[in-house]
Amino acid sequence: MEPKDYELIRIEGEYAFLRDLSGTCTEDIFIALALLPQGADVGSRLHYEMFEYTLIS
Repeated sequence: MEPKDYELIRIEGEYAFLRDLSGTCTEDIFIALALLPQGADVGSRLHYEMFEYTLIS
């Protein structure tokens, strides 16, 4: 899977909803909150690469 950047748009229970910042995907994705780095919150921008999410500024 290619590297992508996301924005965390909402959290519901144990799941996080992410929006693709490139605009190529129109549907939001949801993943387990436990897969995100510590400190991720609504509005955080995340980089996904090699099966790992990291916070970006």
